[in-house]
Amino acid sequence: MHIHILGICGTFMGGLAALAREAGHKVTGCDAGVYPPMSDQLRALGIDLIEGFGADQLALQPDMFVVGNVVSRARLPDGSAKFALMDAILDAGLPYTSGPQWLAEHVLQGRHVLAVAGTHGKTTTTTMLAWILECAGRQPGFLVGGVPLNFGVSARLGAGTQSSAPLFVIEADEYDTAFFDKRSKFVHYRPRTAVLNNLEFDHADIFDDLAAIERQFHHLVRTVAPSGCVVFNGLEESLARVLHQGCWSQQRSFGAAVSDFCAQGEPQAFDVLQRGVVVARVQWALTGVHNQLNALAAIAAADHVGVAPVQAAAALASFENVRRRMELRGSVRGIAVYDDFAHHPTAIRTTLDGLRRSVGAQNRVLAVFEPRSNTMKLGAMKAQLPWALDAADLAFCHTAGLDWDAGAALAALGVGTGAGQRAQTAGSIAQLLAQVVQAARPGDHIVCMSNGPFGGIHQQLLDALG
Repeated sequence: MHIHILGICGTFMGGLAALAREAGHKVTGCDAGVYPPMSDQLRALGIDLIEGFGADQLALQPDMFVVGNVVSRARLPDGSAKFALMDAILDAGLPYTSGPQWLAEHVLQGRHVLAVAGTHGKTTTTTMLAWILECAGRQPGFLVGGVPLNFGVSARLGAGTQSSAPLFVIEADEYDTAFFDKRSKFVHYRPRTAVLNNLEFDHADIFDDLAAIERQFHHLVRTVAPSGCVVFNGLEESLARVLHQGCWSQQRSFGAAVSDFCAQGEPQAFDVLQRGVVVARVQWALTGVHNQLNALAAIAAADHVGVAPVQAAAALASFENVRRRMELRGSVRGIAVYDDFAHHPTAIRTTLDGLRRSVGAQNRVLAVFEPRSNTMKLGAMKAQLPWALDAADLAFCHTAGLDWDAGAALAALGVGTGAGQRAQTAGSIAQLLAQVVQAARPGDHIVCMSNGPFGGIHQQLLDALG
């Protein structure tokens, strides 16, 4: 089959492209404004990338167009189609499908799917689970919304073992599937092990409130077989409400003291308790309570497919996380610069709290961030930003593209350069860079947070500080 992927450089669609190529299909794709790491991964696989969504791509004559959720029926100011290729596909009556639907029909069929859902930590937890299963000799397939450092690729088919059904671990996103399928992506995956990591309000561009997201999570729960298992965070009231709507599968909880799996000790070194009994110990390089909970989720899910907690904990000792998850990009003059994907206020807070725990009170933490997600651009969570940034000594906000006043939102931190002023705003990357360079001093830890390329500010900082 020749598939042509619209929006191929998104983390999900890029992973799908890699799986299709590995399965022997011919893969081409198009996107706009491509950037690493996905563009690098696709080129390394020999997948042809076309810039833009021009109707002339019909000449490729693929067997199927696979449509990412970046594509819409939007119009430009002159009335022409923003995604001309999609209009041409519809006019010509050519076959098309969504990424999740294609994946379900051509990759996931016949596999034991382990799906990791949640507002935060999906990518990290999915990668942890895949690495645990890999270390246990289970050779899982996986699709992760990032590039795991242990594997070097975001997706692979996996091999499975003769003694068990092939395993496939997938990051299960609640965002909608495509412009023609407004269900959450994860309802297509039909997992036998479903991890519900956490749940709070996000994606204000498509969900009206938390209850609307809870309803989608329950749609996922409805697809789990009676012999399957729902692994859920026992600390989350929202997930309790989801399960109260009905659950017809096994259940395993984690996180709370009364859960099936809980932790005892600091996030970097802790005992794992199963129903009150110590069954393993995790000692690793990751920081933060959020990663401790991610580990418990992965351990509980692995246990459902026969990997003992002690094996899982041993695997986590060599876990290297994912690119752009507190990835140290370099150090210069005693100043460390990190790249992190955090963009939701809770994710920003947990990232900064984890870094603060790691570096101690004697070293400064500088938070450099851009509210780039659709939710943050709408300003739906701007009131939470001072809370999110509380662990940082200084905060620097890139305001380009916002139609709300970031300075006013950060007023509680004090905006300016005087004594006691902890926040600054900048309308351009150049201005932001100048602010951070002027403020930085040896011993500082600078974490740059965005769900986009952030103008390459990480390397620019290292160059300017040097």
